[in-house]
Amino acid sequence: MTDFTYSVDADGVAFITWDAEGKSMNVLTRAAFDLVEDFIDRALGDDAVKGILLTSAKKDFAGGMDLNTLAVIREEEGDNPARGLFDFTMNGHRILRKLERAGMDPKTNKGGKPVACAINGLCAGIGTEMALACHRRFMTDNPKARIGLPEILIGLFPGGGGTTRYSRMVGAMAAAPVLLEGKMLDPKRAKSAQLVDEVVPADDLVETARQWILNATDAEIVKPWDQKGWKMPGGAPYHPQGFMTFVGASAMINGRTKGVYPAAKALLSAIYEGAMVPFETALKVEARWFTHVLMNPSSSAMIRSLFVSKQALEKGAHRPDVADETVKKVGVLGAGMMGAGIALVSAQAGIDVVLLDRDLDAAERGKAYTADYHDKGMKRGKSTPEKKEAALARITATSDYADLAECDLIVEAVFEDPAIKAEVTKAVEAAVKAEGIFATNTSTLPISDLAKASIRPEQFIGIHFFSPVERMMLVEIIKGQQTGDRAVAKALDFVRQIRKTPIVVNDARFFYANRCIIPYINEGIRMVQEGVAPALIENAAKLVGMPLGPLQLTDETSIDLGVKIAKATKAAMGDAYDDAIDELLFWMEGEGRLGRKSKAGFYAYDEASKRQGLWEGLADRYPPAAEQPALQEVQHRLLFAQVLEAVRALEEGVLMDIREGDVAAILGWGFAPWSGGPFSWLDILGAAYAAERCDTLTAAHGDRFTCPALLREMAESGESFYGRFGPQAAAA
Repeated sequence: MTDFTYSVDADGVAFITWDAEGKSMNVLTRAAFDLVEDFIDRALGDDAVKGILLTSAKKDFAGGMDLNTLAVIREEEGDNPARGLFDFTMNGHRILRKLERAGMDPKTNKGGKPVACAINGLCAGIGTEMALACHRRFMTDNPKARIGLPEILIGLFPGGGGTTRYSRMVGAMAAAPVLLEGKMLDPKRAKSAQLVDEVVPADDLVETARQWILNATDAEIVKPWDQKGWKMPGGAPYHPQGFMTFVGASAMINGRTKGVYPAAKALLSAIYEGAMVPFETALKVEARWFTHVLMNPSSSAMIRSLFVSKQALEKGAHRPDVADETVKKVGVLGAGMMGAGIALVSAQAGIDVVLLDRDLDAAERGKAYTADYHDKGMKRGKSTPEKKEAALARITATSDYADLAECDLIVEAVFEDPAIKAEVTKAVEAAVKAEGIFATNTSTLPISDLAKASIRPEQFIGIHFFSPVERMMLVEIIKGQQTGDRAVAKALDFVRQIRKTPIVVNDARFFYANRCIIPYINEGIRMVQEGVAPALIENAAKLVGMPLGPLQLTDETSIDLGVKIAKATKAAMGDAYDDAIDELLFWMEGEGRLGRKSKAGFYAYDEASKRQGLWEGLADRYPPAAEQPALQEVQHRLLFAQVLEAVRALEEGVLMDIREGDVAAILGWGFAPWSGGPFSWLDILGAAYAAERCDTLTAAHGDRFTCPALLREMAESGESFYGRFGPQAAAA
């Protein structure tokens, strides 16, 4: 094990240098943590050592804990995983507490050795918690450097002492943006938030920290909570001021999470309870709540989908074994909102872009989208004039197909009309090199049908971006019946270049994401027609973790788009088409209520397009019934409408990997992130219970809830989706 090295310079400063073996980023393992303790003991036991400096030999300081460690501990402990996880967490507290006390006399707080941390780039998770245990933190002034505690974003909270230390440093309310939102801060903001003490030029980072160690006094290395008379900033929970702080924090958390994210509640509980006891006990409280969260199936599911699986997909888990297909120049056809967004993210990634539209003015307007984006970014301190000019310099606006000649990838983003797309396909193929890859950006049209217009169908593929492109992380790559491996590799490499998360699915109407989103929207509209109160529908969705209720989502995506999809689907499916929601949807369109864009939809809006509540006219045409269904009934209708389509997509071979199904659901349309995704949620419920609910819902509401054969089979055999289809099962 060489993840850390130890050396002492001529002045007696002991360097504990982090350099995880064989990894581009430092992540902490159990064995490496033990090595850190050995080095701490060596430094504290050596009279020639005057202090300790934690550094990194990589371009960044740390990416956090190796989360696979937690899974290993669970397996090792067998029937009592909670004990193993708690003991592991407390052992980490003990090591960092040893670093923090650094040999001080427990009564006088004297005789300790100064400990500093030199943060040279990214610092996250346990890396930040280690830094917080040091007496002084120095950070590079590199504006790309970031520090924070993002654990809440994957269903955890800082359990390595970070919750207790940081909340005691700044108080519960001031700690909220870092602990509860998982924000990663640049050096300037990090200093303001007290995550670091000094921001210094990169070339001076280590030397500045080293000089502080050599000149630090006893008083400078005693943490506030170890000093006599320390009080919680903002007041302890039993203090009148502190009581109001925690009431406000509790309201804020429940308002944002709707009570479905266990980590957020546990985090506040750890702060609240920890603030009323001595520091050592507070660490134990934190460890207990951290273990409580780790034992919640929601935590495991979120870690798996939002960390492990997401990383695997971004690294190309399903990339064909072909040569590198890095995109050098991309042609984007159609300079509307979607095309302009694709051009923006491509230019941001350093790719040269040819943005083409029917007339040059339209193409220039599409290019201006990038300028506007950077102008807004500069107002928020997120961009610079130099970044803006660099991005614009990479985009060539044109109306001439000849300008596409050197593009190795074409992304077509014109209207959702097969005839228009066919016309564009032929024009492009006449202008580009024979080896060029053609990708159509479509949300519903089958790729195999569109590929009929191509003379090279093996080089024709679907790339489904979500809107707005610059904000949405998911990209759905769709293989047509004749799509070849090189086209798949090109699409994957491109999506990874623009720093999005890709999934690869086989061709079918609506592909995967829209296949699951549309039933969610439809179920909400069905319930309105049945007399279920719109407020109940919308709040039921949010209380089960959906970011938007189905009616609000319809307003956001536009009602006339829903009508267009309905008409196209009916034309394609004929008698098999289900027109259950058409009456309401077509009526709304006829009334001119097209959603947010028209300032009128299921919701009422003011002149600034801000929602003013549900539209009262909806109740006039579809009055709520006197007796309303139970909350869980509404929630299960909304969730099962989605997850059953996910199961059917897996059955039919549209979806090839349940990891992609879960990650896509969360990133693509916000499927209850606390659940880890549709397949993770079914595993939490258990196949037997899920099948039983299908039968109940089918009897009450119709055949759309019929239990898929695969789910029924798993219910009878006692299997889980990840047990049968997960990567470990596939490798066995």
